[in-house]
Amino acid sequence: MEFVSNFFSDVASQPVFYLLSLALILCALMVVTLKNIFHCAIFLILALFTVAGLYILLHAEFLAAVQVLIYVGAVSVLMIFAIMLTSQISSKVIKQSNEQSTVAFVAAFFFLIASQLALWKTKWNIGEVELPEKNILSLGKLLMTDYVLPFEVVSILLLAALIGAVVLARREGS
Repeated sequence: MEFVSNFFSDVASQPVFYLLSLALILCALMVVTLKNIFHCAIFLILALFTVAGLYILLHAEFLAAVQVLIYVGAVSVLMIFAIMLTSQISSKVIKQSNEQSTVAFVAAFFFLIASQLALWKTKWNIGEVELPEKNILSLGKLLMTDYVLPFEVVSILLLAALIGAVVLARREGS
């Protein structure tokens, strides 16, 4: 993983960033404009992969791995299974509703202008950031020392959700 990071930082950082950004924008547009919900889910998976690529460019390999494992691996596969198992919804075509598209377009345009103004007016303190040598090791130490209580609360919450899903699946199956 370090070789990939060094390659991107030394050789092809900007072109790869622009390529991944363009791919992310195109995939996101396909997610919200396609009519077939299965194709939308596939483009969402591609968009999440490109976000992982952007994390690698930022030298956040752990975040890239988590992005692929959790979002692409778990959430997206869950969405695909849900689409395929719910009464032929994968072949359904989403009806285009144009009742509020003008209002949505105007609101999106004003949000774009406001965000661009905020970006241009902000004085950015750009400096060199020192990354820890072993950021995954330091993250693990933090999770097991300073943040052990929130970590355990989240694990118990996920366990409760898993048990609830099993109970619901058994109830529907019988």
